[in-house]
Amino acid sequence: MQVSIWEKESFYAHNDVVIIGSGFVGLWSAYFLKLASPSLRVLILDRGIIPTGASTRNAGFACFGSLTELMHDASAMNTDSMLQLVEMRYKGLKKIRKILSKKKIDYNTCGGYELITHKEDESVRILKEKIQWLNSLLRKIVKDEQVFTLADKKIKKFGFAKVDHLVANSLEGYLHPGKLCHQLMLLVQSMGVLILNTIEIKSFEKNGDIISLQSNLPATLTADQILICTNGFAKQLLPDLDILPARGQILLTSPIDDLKIKGTFHADEGFYYFRNLGSRILLGGARNQAFEEESTNEMNTSDKIQKELERYLSECILPGKSYTIEQRWSGIMGMGREKMPIIRELRPGVFCAVRMSGMGVALAPVVGEKVAKMMRRT
Repeated sequence: MQVSIWEKESFYAHNDVVIIGSGFVGLWSAYFLKLASPSLRVLILDRGIIPTGASTRNAGFACFGSLTELMHDASAMNTDSMLQLVEMRYKGLKKIRKILSKKKIDYNTCGGYELITHKEDESVRILKEKIQWLNSLLRKIVKDEQVFTLADKKIKKFGFAKVDHLVANSLEGYLHPGKLCHQLMLLVQSMGVLILNTIEIKSFEKNGDIISLQSNLPATLTADQILICTNGFAKQLLPDLDILPARGQILLTSPIDDLKIKGTFHADEGFYYFRNLGSRILLGGARNQAFEEESTNEMNTSDKIQKELERYLSECILPGKSYTIEQRWSGIMGMGREKMPIIRELRPGVFCAVRMSGMGVALAPVVGEKVAKMMRRT
């Protein structure tokens, strides 16, 4: 198919910035680029009809971080890096609430809980010591907020089984990730950003000051700068990066009569997570039961993980309750040897903002702002 002069001078015209990936990071990056430089010509490309990776296929958590997850991160990364990552999440969630209407994205700072089971062998004394230690560190970030408290008395109220302790988290919340993505799209489009879908970038090369992108289009797209925000799929364009795809699987129950479970919940260092969606339970995770099999970019579900989620649902969350499973789906996250996002200029004019480690909702506003500043400085 030949390209018309009209197409060449509009949709396929040269851009100041081309962003590859229209998920949360790509959209927030476009927002901050245009906010700082309204005249900047910015184009976002996505290979899907809609953003299809993790942004619209996650569990809808506005996630600050659970007690055991943060304790693990402090051990694995070091305490300062853990706090840096938590601060990014905290600031990111604040930016979402400041910039977008909470009502339009179903944002609710409802608080959350972590389930501690007998297999973790935590005594009340040890839990209290961990809570006190972590709260004292977090005051540097959240000031006077008492983030974690022991809430064992609520185990019976929620109807959980095989749960020894419950740790409340005042800063957890949930939102509607599909609506969040849609609102961000409308916002950046109102600022003059063009979004083109079903465009798959196969490669790129730099000729002088111009970067050319080869794709499934009948025209070659060009830009002064490109930003790769494809997260779990980034290795396809950037094979040397420390990033691997990680599939996160989810199921959703039918409506449950007299459901007492309201809010957001985590267990097992954040590897299990669930929330109410009206009178239904949305449950995801269990990737730690099959790390190797779940290091895939295939967006389907597996019997092994789905059966484990069903077991956890029936034994711990909804013992004795009657329900059916109405939906199952998966999304692809970007993981690596460490949790810190990769925000980098890889070569002149080529930038990346990837490896959200399953925390893209909260991290994306901060990551987008950081990489936008980096790109404006060059």
